Amino acid sequence: MASLPAASNWTAGAGGAGADAGHLSEALTAGATVGAAEADWLQLLAQAGNLSASSSTMGLPTTSPAPSQPRANLTNQFVQPSWRIALWSLAYGVVVAVAVFGNLVVIWIILAHKRMRTVTNYFLVNLAFSDASMAAFNTLVNFIYALHSEWYFGANYCRFQNFFPITAVFASIYSMTAIAVDRYMAIIDPLKPRLSATATKIVIGSIWILAFLLAFPQCLYSKIKVMPGRTLCYVQWPEGPKQHFTYHIIVIILVYCFPLLIMGITYTIVGITLWGGEIPGDTCDKYHEQLKAKRKVVKMMIIVVVTFAICWLPYHIYFILTAIYQQLNRWKYIQQVYLASFWLAMSSTMYNPIIYCCLNKRFRAGFKRAFRWCPFIKVSSYDELELKTTRFHPTRQSSLYTVTRMESMTVVFDPTDSDSAQPGGKKRAKSRDASFHSCSGRNSKSASTTSSFISSPYTSVDEYS
Repeated sequence: MASLPAASNWTAGAGGAGADAGHLSEALTAGATVGAAEADWLQLLAQAGNLSASSSTMGLPTTSPAPSQPRANLTNQFVQPSWRIALWSLAYGVVVAVAVFGNLVVIWIILAHKRMRTVTNYFLVNLAFSDASMAAFNTLVNFIYALHSEWYFGANYCRFQNFFPITAVFASIYSMTAIAVDRYMAIIDPLKPRLSATATKIVIGSIWILAFLLAFPQCLYSKIKVMPGRTLCYVQWPEGPKQHFTYHIIVIILVYCFPLLIMGITYTIVGITLWGGEIPGDTCDKYHEQLKAKRKVVKMMIIVVVTFAICWLPYHIYFILTAIYQQLNRWKYIQQVYLASFWLAMSSTMYNPIIYCCLNKRFRAGFKRAFRWCPFIKVSSYDELELKTTRFHPTRQSSLYTVTRMESMTVVFDPTDSDSAQPGGKKRAKSRDASFHSCSGRNSKSASTTSSFISSPYTSVDEYS
């Protein structure tokens, strides 16, 4: 998540023989820039007669060069063949293009269509913004730094590069956590009012404030080191590699383990509730429709969370292993391992728009509208209706909500609509029992005791599809 030079081959010529100073592999992880791998690498260079003076300036033990060896000829060449560099460049370029453009389309779909402005979707906007920002401002810069082990972007961007990735990942994972908690409250305790628009904004603002505080040390201790032949961007911790390792373990717990634990618990309970059994008896179709809609949303968010967890797991494992077993930093293929794990972590930013499009009909309609200029994309009238505001129709029977017990006119939602409920649940029924009027009379008692998690006076079926 923060910028580090990856494994590159520094060669030192001494007496006509090329002495390999070792492969540099430094974890671009959750705010760690140099750490134990950097210390080991610098000591290796010092032993080769290159950094005997500069290593002490970085708080590392000074190692005197062998007097019989001439000064090393430092080179900054990348040892990978051109075809491999081209493949990696293509892979990272695809991630950045899909992540930035896809998440911007998601933001447009939600903010440009009033029907899409729900509690869940506001958190999805925050998630999409953080993913698009990290892909745009972090992924390519880190990739270039990993390829060349040379920092081209100046001191200010070095601080930003070390600071922002942790901030963005924190905002992403806790937006998912907020959605999980919101789904839990809506399904397990549906009679409680939903978050209002103001409360949703406060939660989102709090997430970013906490993210800034967690990442601030990365900005505070970021340094630029000008060396013979190259410039490095790294984080120089006051107490050295041990402090850096401790900080990164804390980051892993806060931006990976803890939120995934919370989401695992909440989605397990929600899953048992939604998939554990059907409404007994011959109940109305509206309840089955609402249950189906809730299942779709929960299924989509579970896939989003699992995708995030899978993508970031190898990256965190890479850092921990290379910090504990520092000899891995000199392994011949460590750079390929790093580039692969970093690519997988960054690719997490591009999957969400694809998941939304595949699993949610309203987002799918929004993507069709966004790409309607393509000759093979056709927007149907049904797709247009999907993004329009929910309409109310008068009817005498088969209603989802009855306005009053004495009135003959009831209110129903268009079957083609879903997800119009605004934050705060402004559409409310006046009677908790009224929602059962259209169900089978012989099963009304059993239905009323089991459907509290399916229907709520504060939420419509639109909120869940």
